[in-house]
Amino acid sequence: MLILLPPSEGKTAPRRGKPLDLSSLASPSLTATRTTLLEALTSLCRDDADKAAAVLGLGPAQRDLVQRNASLDSAPTARADAIYTGVLYDALDLATLSPAARRRATTRVAVTSALFGLLRPGDRIPAYRLSGDAVLPGVGSVAGAWREVLGEAITDAMRQGLLVDLRSSTYAAFWRPTPDTARRVTTVRVLHESGGRRTVVSHFNKATKGRIVRALLEDGADPRTPKALAQTLVRLGWTVEVGAPTPKGTQLDVVVSEV
Repeated sequence: MLILLPPSEGKTAPRRGKPLDLSSLASPSLTATRTTLLEALTSLCRDDADKAAAVLGLGPAQRDLVQRNASLDSAPTARADAIYTGVLYDALDLATLSPAARRRATTRVAVTSALFGLLRPGDRIPAYRLSGDAVLPGVGSVAGAWREVLGEAITDAMRQGLLVDLRSSTYAAFWRPTPDTARRVTTVRVLHESGGRRTVVSHFNKATKGRIVRALLEDGADPRTPKALAQTLVRLGWTVEVGAPTPKGTQLDVVVSEV
């Protein structure tokens, strides 16, 4: 099983650590695209701070992030699971998993990144700012750059198992399953039920997804089909509804009434 997470916009910048070494990251087939995007981003931020802020969608109070991006090639790095923060990652709380669950996370969890494509929890990266919908001068759409190369890396990481796709819509555009892999892909939607109505609420969605990943890692189950995943989540205490298979995979709706 491979659990594919979105990145977080917020990141914790390490104070010390070795500089970035792209050759050390998982999925080495992505090194060329990583190099191209890193060079384009750092050059933009070094050469034209105003344009960089506009491209990155940064306000006046966030100009320090332009400076941070300008020195990514020499900035200190830390494990990706220590860099990413936010509601999903707080709920997942990888650092407090049991030793067995943390070992599972090294092989079962990956993060989709606008700058690095696909990361494992132990990959060492700097804190950066680049959104999945950005368009970089000289490169074009970040999503388009990854769409050309990310499929092979993801299918290699999946092996013959199930892909549990928890990406947001922005990062889902980086890679879509092929007909051959769609039967082994499960997307998860979290619905908040209140007063007989169901809605998608960002906070509930992110927190519940983090808790689901944590529970799966602690439990150790390795479901091979969307139906088996649904059964596992029901056993772990969630209310789950299974959709029909589609060319994009099978959607599971997890229904919650509180965080």
